[in-house]
Amino acid sequence: MALSFSVACSGVNSNPSTLVRKSGISASRKNLTLVPITQNGTNRRNRRLSVHALQSQSDYYAMQQHMSSRPHDDGQSAKVFVDYTIYKGKAALTISPKAPEFSPIDSGLYKVAKEGCVFLQFAPAAGNRQFDWSRKQIFTLNVGEIGTLISLGPDDSCEFFHDPFLGKSEEGQVRKVLKAEPLPDGSGYFFNLSVSDRLKNVEENIYIPITKGEFAILRSCLDYLVPHLLGLNTFANSISPGNSGRMNNYSSRPDLEWER
Repeated sequence: MALSFSVACSGVNSNPSTLVRKSGISASRKNLTLVPITQNGTNRRNRRLSVHALQSQSDYYAMQQHMSSRPHDDGQSAKVFVDYTIYKGKAALTISPKAPEFSPIDSGLYKVAKEGCVFLQFAPAAGNRQFDWSRKQIFTLNVGEIGTLISLGPDDSCEFFHDPFLGKSEEGQVRKVLKAEPLPDGSGYFFNLSVSDRLKNVEENIYIPITKGEFAILRSCLDYLVPHLLGLNTFANSISPGNSGRMNNYSSRPDLEWER
C-alpha cells in the first residue's frame, strides 16, 4: 500500500557537524494547494496521477532503496513505500524514510544493527511543472539531525555538512551542505542544498522555499518517525506477558546504572 501527498505551489553514512544559528534569506510567499491521494477508490483519477508522478520522479532503484521492512515472527517482512513531496517553481523536494536494519541474536531475538534515516531528494526544475529527477541530489538525515531540524524555532536556522567518504582515500572529493533558514517575512523556511562532487565533476545548488504549513507536516512526519527509526516501535510491539522477561532484561543487574 502506497500513500502519497502532493503539494503544488505557483511560482517559483556521514559524520555530520551541526550548527544552529539565527539568520534570514530573501524569498517570496506562494499560494499553496494540498491534494490528497486516497486509497478507497473514490478518487481513482488522483490515485492514477499519483502513481504516474511517482514513476516519473524516481527510478525503480530509488524506490527499492527506500522500501521499509521489519522482522516478523514468521520470517516474512512487510514492505511499504511512502514519501512526502513538495513541488515549487524551481525545485521539488521528496522526503522518504528508510527503516532500521535488524540482525538476529540468540533465542530468536533481534537487535538494531543500524538506525534508520530519512532521505531528502532535491530535483531542479526542467520546465513548467516538470522536474529533472535524473539530476536529483540526495541528502541523508540521521536521527540526531532530524532532532535538530524539527526543533527549529521561527528565527532559528541549521546547517549540516556531509562528506560521504570521510576517513577514506576519497575524503574531500564530495561535499554536501544542507541549510535551513527562516524566510524574512516569517512565512516559513528556505532549504538549500549545495553539492560539490569532484569525482563526477558535478556542481549543484538547489533551493526551495517551505511554507509554514509544509514545515508543520514535515515536522509532524519526522516526529512520528523517530521512534520507528530507532526500532522502538518494533520493541514495543514484541512485548507480551510470555516474553517480556527476555526483552532488555537489566533487572538482574541492579548495579548496572552505577557502572556507566
